[in-house]
Amino acid sequence: MSRHFEKAEGLFEHPDEVTHEYLFNQTMLRIKDPKPSLDFYTRVLGMRLVRKLDFPEMKFSLYFLGYLSEEEAGDVPGNDAKRLTFTFGREAMLELTHNWGTEDEPEFSYHDGNAEPQGFGHIGITVPDVYAAAERFEKLGVSFIKRPDDGKMKGLAFIKDPDGYWIEILQANMMEKQQS
Repeated sequence: MSRHFEKAEGLFEHPDEVTHEYLFNQTMLRIKDPKPSLDFYTRVLGMRLVRKLDFPEMKFSLYFLGYLSEEEAGDVPGNDAKRLTFTFGREAMLELTHNWGTEDEPEFSYHDGNAEPQGFGHIGITVPDVYAAAERFEKLGVSFIKRPDDGKMKGLAFIKDPDGYWIEILQANMMEKQQS
């Protein structure tokens, strides 16, 4: 019996035992200015800032954000060292990296990965109701790449963060609902 749930060329059936405790922890995005980015990810998308790390000698800061229930938030250690271990022991954290001074350069921007040459594409956020989320984003003035009923793929949206990175907004059961 396969350890995978789908078939595709290149799959390996017997990973090294040591990898059984590996965890996908983070995706990093470089940001021009932390103020609009933190506002976007905390106010618009509802994430929590779990840990901030400053590196004055190298002139950059890291912001680790994620989704935590009220119960999980109560478990976040107050001690900086323990909160660091908590941060790096969670799944699916977003790491925003700010290189100091970029916010003062009017023409400065990062490549979003979707313009040529293409590379990085997007991150994805699951919401309970993609249409309600899109309506809320519209009211908040969020920039859209695609609204839920635009194009061929119905029931999902793409929005942009302050640095132009794409964020897919999807509803976990939408494709199942469309096939029923």
